Amino acid sequence: MKNTIRIQRAVKNITQAQLAEAIGVSRQTINTIESGKYVPSTVLALKMAKVFEKSVEELFELEEGE
Repeated sequence: MKNTIRIQRAVKNITQAQLAEAIGVSRQTINTIESGKYVPSTVLALKMAKVFEKSVEELFELEEGE
C-alpha cells in the first residue's frame, strides 16, 4: 500500500512526533507507516485524514495486486 503521509507532513510542516502526538501513537508507528512496513487500522487512517484535512483515499492507495 502506497501512502503520501511524508508529503502531507511536509506540506503541513509537522514532524513525525507532532503527527504521532496528534493521533495518539508513537513516532515509530508513523515511521513504519510512511515506509510502507505497516498498514494502519481504519481508525488510525481516519485520524490521519482528519489531521491533514484530506480523504483517506488521498493519503493511501492500493498497489497493483493488492
